[in-house]
Amino acid sequence: MNLPAMSKNKNGGRVRAIENDLKIGAEVDVVVERVLPGGMGLAHAAGQTILVALAAPGDHIRARAESKRGRTLFASIVEILEASPHRVEPLCPYFGRCGGCDFQQLTYEAQLAAKAEIIRDCLRRIARLEPPPDLCVAPAPNAWHYRSRARWQHHAESARFGYYARGSHEVCDVSECPVIVPELQETLTTLRGKLRAGSLPDNLLEFEAVAGDGCAVALTPPLTNANSTEAMRVVGDDRYYFSADCFFQINHDLLEPLVAEAMRFASGDTALDLYCGVGLFTLPLARRFKDVIGIEANRTATRYAVRNLKEANLMNATIETAGVGDWLKHHANSLKQIDFALLDPPRAGAEAEAVKGILRLSPAHISYVSCDPATLARDLRSFIEGGYELEAIAAFDMFPQTHHVETVAHLMRSRS
Repeated sequence: MNLPAMSKNKNGGRVRAIENDLKIGAEVDVVVERVLPGGMGLAHAAGQTILVALAAPGDHIRARAESKRGRTLFASIVEILEASPHRVEPLCPYFGRCGGCDFQQLTYEAQLAAKAEIIRDCLRRIARLEPPPDLCVAPAPNAWHYRSRARWQHHAESARFGYYARGSHEVCDVSECPVIVPELQETLTTLRGKLRAGSLPDNLLEFEAVAGDGCAVALTPPLTNANSTEAMRVVGDDRYYFSADCFFQINHDLLEPLVAEAMRFASGDTALDLYCGVGLFTLPLARRFKDVIGIEANRTATRYAVRNLKEANLMNATIETAGVGDWLKHHANSLKQIDFALLDPPRAGAEAEAVKGILRLSPAHISYVSCDPATLARDLRSFIEGGYELEAIAAFDMFPQTHHVETVAHLMRSRS
C-alpha cells in the first residue's frame, strides 16, 4: 500500500502555515468530513477547502498541499493520525500508486454510502433537485474480480506492464489486479510472461482485453491468429457479441437488473435508443416496441448491434451509425411521435445538441443511464427546464473499489 502507516499520535509534528494561508508543500492536521463527487475527501483548515486523495470520512490526518486552484487545495495524506471506522487496509499492494481504484481504503458499506451521497450532492447542487429520501446504491454481487474489461500499458524500455500510475502517464508495473475477472488475470499473466521472455513486440504500447461467457478473452491488438477478437455474453434471453474496440458494460453481474430498471416505465409504439453501443438496450426495446431506432457513433459497435438483433430474430429495429447530437439535429423534425427515449452516453454526458434534439421530439418518457452523477445532474437540469419531471432514480454499484457509480433516472413529460 502506498499510504503512510496508521498512527495513534494526534499531536506530533508541527503544522506549517503562513498567516492562515496554506501554501503548496504546507502540512496541516484535518478531519475528513465526507467524500465528494470525484472521490476526494473534503476537509477545511485556515479558511480554505482542502480536497484529500484516498481519504475516508472521519479520518484524522496530516495532509500535505500538492496543488492549489483558487482557494481550494489538493492534498495527499502524510500520516493517518486516527483512522476512520470506515477505513480498511486496501487489498491491492499497488493501491495509491496505480491510477485505477480510489475506494479500496473504505469498507464496502462505506463505499455504497459515499456513492449515494455523491448522487445526492450532484442532484442538489447541479440539478437543483431534492433527491428521494430512500436513495441507495444496489450492491454488486462481487466487490472483487468483477471487471470484465481492462486496458494495459506497455513500456518496453523499462520492461513495465500494467496501468497508468495515479496522476501521470508513467506505467505502474502490475502483476495481479484484484478487480478484474480471472480470465483477464490469466491474460495479464500471459502478456507479462511474453514481456519477460522478450517476445512482446516493443511497438505495442497498449492492449485492451474484454471477457465474456466462457474462457475466451478478446484482445486488441491480437498477438497471434489464435487470439480471439470478440467476446459474447448472455443477458436474460439475449446473446450479445462485442469486442475490445467498442463499449460494453464491464460488470456483467449487474446487467440484468440494470436493463430491467432502464426499461421499468417503457411503453408505447416507438422508441429511440441513443448511444446504443452493441444493442444492450436495443434488443429488449425491440421486444417491447413496434419500432426502434438505435443511434451510435462507433462503427464497430453498430456492426455488432445489427448482428445481435439479427441473431435474436428482431427485425423491427434500425441501427444508424452517427453521432447522436448530429443525427438528432438533422432528423428530429422528420421523425414521427417518439414515445420513449433511452440514452446511455459516455462519462461526458449527452452533448448539448442531443439534449436539444430529445426536447424537440418531446417523448412521453426519457430513461437516462449514466456513469457520472455530475454530468447526469447537468443534463437533468436541462430536461427539467425543458418541461420534464424526475419520476424516479436508481443506482447500481457497477464499479466497486472506485468512486464511479451507475445511475438510471426516469423523466416524465410534465402534465401541467
